[in-house]
Amino acid sequence: MPTYKIVGVFLTMGLFGLIGKVKALEVGSPAPDITALDENGAEFRFTDAYAKGPALVFFYPKADTPGCTAQACSLRDAFESLQAKNLQIVGVSRDTAESQKKFQEHYKLPFPLIADADGKVAEAFGVPAMLGVLPVTKRQSFLIKDGKIVWKAESAQTAKHAAEVQAALDSLK
Repeated sequence: MPTYKIVGVFLTMGLFGLIGKVKALEVGSPAPDITALDENGAEFRFTDAYAKGPALVFFYPKADTPGCTAQACSLRDAFESLQAKNLQIVGVSRDTAESQKKFQEHYKLPFPLIADADGKVAEAFGVPAMLGVLPVTKRQSFLIKDGKIVWKAESAQTAKHAAEVQAALDSLK
């Protein structure tokens, strides 16, 4: 079979979710204990963020694209009010540390951005790749409290993401 036909079969399988599936974390699941590189190339341990208070881990497809910028800037603009609730915010995408650093500096994002180039963080959280095969993650968010997932958005909003997160925080006891 010619190579282009084999590639076509795999792409079709990915589009229909037959390959590349990951097990999604549900509310009540333990939050993953994973370490990855941040925008500075330093190790970032997620459990350290969870230990400081409630934590938002938000996944976005690609740094410095319109939707991802709107999502990150929404959280940036509401950072003070979210910090008043002791919320730790961590952004994750499949970008390199260098791309994450440029994104953070360009938009003055006051929270760490994780360079998940190998997709291990997305896999640990059960966040699938776009269309099942593309090397970018779907836009999803997880709120973690006391080491457990307490809220998740399977299709996190972009420009209204901070309001969505604030409402989830307000609903916690």
